[in-house]
Amino acid sequence: MEFITLVGRVFIHFFEAAGRLGIFTVKTIYHCFTPPFYFKQILSQLIQVGFFSLPVVALTTLFAGMVIALQTYTGFARFSAEGAVSMVVLVAVTRELAPVMAGLMVAGRIGAAMAAEIGTMRVTEQIDALSTLSTNPFKYLIAPRIIAGVLMLPVLVLIGDIIGICGGYLIGVYKLDFNATSYLVNTWDFMKPMDIISGLVKASVFGFIITLLGCYNGFNSKGGAQGVGAATTNAVVSASILILIFNYILTELFFNT
Repeated sequence: MEFITLVGRVFIHFFEAAGRLGIFTVKTIYHCFTPPFYFKQILSQLIQVGFFSLPVVALTTLFAGMVIALQTYTGFARFSAEGAVSMVVLVAVTRELAPVMAGLMVAGRIGAAMAAEIGTMRVTEQIDALSTLSTNPFKYLIAPRIIAGVLMLPVLVLIGDIIGICGGYLIGVYKLDFNATSYLVNTWDFMKPMDIISGLVKASVFGFIITLLGCYNGFNSKGGAQGVGAATTNAVVSASILILIFNYILTELFFNT
């Protein structure tokens, strides 16, 4: 009976947490589409999520493209199929590497920052002060961050696509001695709009997940500094796991044929 009680308690705790997150998500989406809109806050978050995350995303995708070029060349050289390196770099970067790695990097940077900032406001009662001043915390704190994440992560991924492909080009031309014109022509010929679109759709979903979980964990943090630290950790870990899960789901939806 004690074992059954323990299992039941775990399930009840899980569904309770899922219910709280579901209610928080519905309220967040509602406030993202209803006035008033705090455009100054939205602009500030666009800069925080987009501009300040650009260096880490650029470095990550650059070296990811370079590594993919090296690894595929090593494998394809055994079958005299070196010409397919540019195609593999293109597909790998646009479909998977750029959105997933950008999502993980932004989750570590932005998700943690949002959870820490909002969590600190919660434990110091600043969120309660906003409510006292007739300012809806969802509209002032949560909605601008969600909007910024959904809008800016596709921009980061698009830039990451370009930089990652350039990384593969640099390795292919200057290290593997490919013909520069042939490499670019092959890359252009193999490029399909769906490869780019699927990566951008993934980026929007990942941006929503990262900002939602960062805000949720910060908004519901408690217990002082220790609670803020736990909220920050939970935001990054849960966002990273969900990014990988939804990456598979979206890949299945786009390329199940």
